[in-house]
Amino acid sequence: MPPAPVPIPRDPAARVVVLSRPGCHLCELAEEVVAQVCAELDVSWEAALIDASPSLLEAYAEQIPVTFVDGRQHDFWRVSAERLRAALAN
Repeated sequence: MPPAPVPIPRDPAARVVVLSRPGCHLCELAEEVVAQVCAELDVSWEAALIDASPSLLEAYAEQIPVTFVDGRQHDFWRVSAERLRAALAN
């Protein structure tokens, strides 16, 4: 089985990508946590819409929101600020 696809940030400086869907309450909460932690650490991040890519939709539809740090899946459903801080410290 090939590895799951990873969203590619539009901004190459973005270390964190949140894969989300419009109207998703958990996605909104995840983006709030990511925005806060990234602002604290001066790290770029961005959101990507899962519906924009059939391969991302197939791989992650049951897990949104999904966070990626430095191109690797980090969390899904809920984002822990502490875990995110630790991942970005590396």
